[in-house]
Amino acid sequence: MYSNVFSCKTNGETMSKTLTLRLDEPVYQLFKTAAERENRPVSNFIETAVLRFVKEYETVDEFEMAEIRDNVELNRSLKRGHLDAKSRRGTFA
Repeated sequence: MYSNVFSCKTNGETMSKTLTLRLDEPVYQLFKTAAERENRPVSNFIETAVLRFVKEYETVDEFEMAEIRDNVELNRSLKRGHLDAKSRRGTFA
């Protein structure tokens, strides 16, 4: 699901993208040590860590979802908005 964040498709083939990242020495050493513990290159460690971060923050956890479900006014508003969009009423900015 997340592979397209760091790659693009050309003629059906996936091509990796090269990214230059400037790190202070202490930060690099921290990443290097963590990568070595997991027996992987620093670049792969950084890619995996960023993907985990993005996945964690782009999803709603169970507590947030419970709050959303329990918010009666929010749900009414969402339903009205959904019906308006379905009927193509209103403006969308």
